[in-house]
Amino acid sequence: MMNQETIHIRKLTTGYPGKGGTKIVAKDIDATIRSGELTCLLGANGVGKSTLLRTLSAFQPPVGGEIEIMGKKLTDYTDKQLATVIGVVLTEKCSLRNMTVEELVGMGRSPYTGFWGNLSKEDKNTVNDAIALVRIEDLKYRMVHTLSDGERQKVMIAKALAQETPVIFLDEPTAFLDFPSKVEIMQLLHHLSRSTNKTIFLSTHDLELALQIADKIWLMDKANGVTIGTPEDLSIDGCLSNFFSRKGIVFDMETGLFRIDNEFEKEVRLMGISMRWYGKPCSGMVFWQAGVLSPIFILKREI
Repeated sequence: MMNQETIHIRKLTTGYPGKGGTKIVAKDIDATIRSGELTCLLGANGVGKSTLLRTLSAFQPPVGGEIEIMGKKLTDYTDKQLATVIGVVLTEKCSLRNMTVEELVGMGRSPYTGFWGNLSKEDKNTVNDAIALVRIEDLKYRMVHTLSDGERQKVMIAKALAQETPVIFLDEPTAFLDFPSKVEIMQLLHHLSRSTNKTIFLSTHDLELALQIADKIWLMDKANGVTIGTPEDLSIDGCLSNFFSRKGIVFDMETGLFRIDNEFEKEVRLMGISMRWYGKPCSGMVFWQAGVLSPIFILKREI
């Protein structure tokens, strides 16, 4: 399947009503998002990621500019039509009780089933296919409220798949998850973008995971707005280093990881392991750096 341009954004300005008028969050965004790709939106808290995601999802209108999805302006879609074009997975935990996983995933068929929500044989096949894609067949008859956070997130992704939309937006899908579950969810979304040829766009705070897994990165900050590129391009042209330099964090181009910019007297590198000596006496300690499977040994001695 060929990757197609599914979302066109032209001179987009996002914001929300505030005292004294509209508060502008980001402006003059020009971008194209393609099918079969995983795109990650990165930025600090309060920078406007959720506002941008809500605007793209048609939950709130843009302040200016234009969004086009599948060759049609976003404003020209009816609510019913949008439900067959855009699937959304939100951050909020699902608090449903007395509902099985199969029933919750089946709710993704609501744009096609009408008021009573009766599933046809084809609808049930679609639900089963979505459950299989996310590999949660063993959870099919479990009650939703008994699931772990990671299991529940997989169910919500399966529900979005059952909706059969060409575009899926996710708001921080790895929030509240432990590290192995974060990795699993990000790898799953990357696999789904390939296997289903869908456009998958998500916001996240898991920087290193996004840089390793995403096809495209959107860096969002108040100073520069939105900077878009592949992880490799953003690394090479210095955007990643500049993005965090003022926060005392350095992007290490050798490893593709971030590190805290502490002062040290000496540095020794052995087989990819970094050992540094800092200012206060302390016994040897082992630290695990997020996103790295091998330990980084840090020894300290008096300077």
